[in-house]
Amino acid sequence: MSQTSLPPRVCRDCDGFPVVHITTGTHTPDGQRRTLAATCPACKGTGTTAAISPVGVSA
Repeated sequence: MSQTSLPPRVCRDCDGFPVVHITTGTHTPDGQRRTLAATCPACKGTGTTAAISPVGVSA
C-alpha cells in the first residue's frame, strides 16, 4: 500500500500570508501609492513550513 504525502503546514508566524505590501504614505508622479513588500522571515515567503514527525517515529 502506498503512502500519501502530508499536505504542507501553514506557517505559524504569517498564518499563510507570507508577503504583505505596506504603504509608505507617498505617491508616485502618476498618483499611485508607493508600497514596500515585506516577506515573512520564518517561511521565507512560501507560506508553509515543513511537517515535523513525532519523536521516535522515523520516516
